[in-house]
Amino acid sequence: MTTFVLVSGAWHGPWAWDRVVPLLERSGARTITPDLTHTPGTGLHDHVEQVLAALDTAPDDRTVLVGHSYAGLVVRQAADLRPERVHHVVLVDGWVGPNGAGMFTLAPDAFVQVIRASADGGLIPAPAPERFGTTDPDDAAWLRERLRPQPLRTFTDTTRLSGAVDRIPGTGIFCRPQTFPFERFAESVGYRTIPIDGPHNVMLEHPEPLTRLLLDVVEGSKTGSPRLS
Repeated sequence: MTTFVLVSGAWHGPWAWDRVVPLLERSGARTITPDLTHTPGTGLHDHVEQVLAALDTAPDDRTVLVGHSYAGLVVRQAADLRPERVHHVVLVDGWVGPNGAGMFTLAPDAFVQVIRASADGGLIPAPAPERFGTTDPDDAAWLRERLRPQPLRTFTDTTRLSGAVDRIPGTGIFCRPQTFPFERFAESVGYRTIPIDGPHNVMLEHPEPLTRLLLDVVEGSKTGSPRLS
């Protein structure tokens, strides 16, 4: 049986996967959705430790570690520290790079300047739901109630990778149209890339197509190639 460890991106929580989890579980998979801390002073490496704790609770079978957006950095470092626990890494519009990469080393200068200017007391206020591509009024209201400030240190910290993660198969699912070069980020670490039409928060807007892709990744890893039907 496959276990999906689903890690939410910046400003989000486990609820970000609420529309994907039942679909995966209906297919026979297990799911784990770690709740990352959002308090001042929390850094990327604290989030890595929380994902490691979740990984350590997963059964010793096929574990797929999925990171959305900022969590691409988190899951790559967690996989690097537990390569024997992770069967496949999947990025969903994920920020990733080599050892020493972080949000502020990967993002454009304009993005970094806006984030630094908006930070207050070590926290970055949540953007409006529309910034994530959410345009449906009901979804926007639902999201606005749940988004929470993101610790600034999670954006200033950088990854520490030994190279073990590069021996784990990986896939980068990138949303079209692209808001940032997520396809290129995934390719830069050697991952196969797969497009999906939808906004950055595709797991909320288009959970069924995303779920199919996640399941295809698992099926394809058994045969050595993705099954994209």
